[in-house]
Amino acid sequence: MDTERIGKRIKAFRKLKGYTQIRFAKVLDVPLSVLGSVERGTEEASEALLENIAETLAISKEELMDLTVKED
Repeated sequence: MDTERIGKRIKAFRKLKGYTQIRFAKVLDVPLSVLGSVERGTEEASEALLENIAETLAISKEELMDLTVKED
């Protein structure tokens, strides 16, 4: 898993949905330091956290991780 790329996507989607990092960490019920590390790509998010992030942002986990195949 490319933690840096996924972290950037989490941050971008979080901002798109209007969450500050502090508020998003509270909603996810994770320490701010964990969310910051995940967004910077220095810590890998657990599957449960990725699912919670995707659900909170109202997107699929595949979209969050950019696993969708784009057709021409």
